[in-house]
Amino acid sequence: MSLYHLQKFLYQLNRDESSQQKYRDDLEGLLAEYDLTDEEAGALREGDIGLLYVLGVNGQILMHYAAFLGIEWFDYLDMMRDGIDKHGQVRAGVYTMTGGGQSFAEEEKKR
Repeated sequence: MSLYHLQKFLYQLNRDESSQQKYRDDLEGLLAEYDLTDEEAGALREGDIGLLYVLGVNGQILMHYAAFLGIEWFDYLDMMRDGIDKHGQVRAGVYTMTGGGQSFAEEEKKR
């Protein structure tokens, strides 16, 4: 996995108008500029917010990409949740899930 390159792609897309135009005009050319796995490139082609989240993309970067795609806030949140259901736990990055969520669940029970 090349999470660094995936996030760099999105970071650049979120901030650079020429990258945004290239995304619209020549997505394949733009994807080729980054060292992405087939899964990562596919998620970007499809605008698969859930898979991108599971791959480990930081939410601050991902929410701007969702906005770029015209996805509303609550739909974005649902897509991340659905991504976990469809693709499994977050695999990398700061949102990596450990323990199947059991620790969080136990903490909530004690409240």
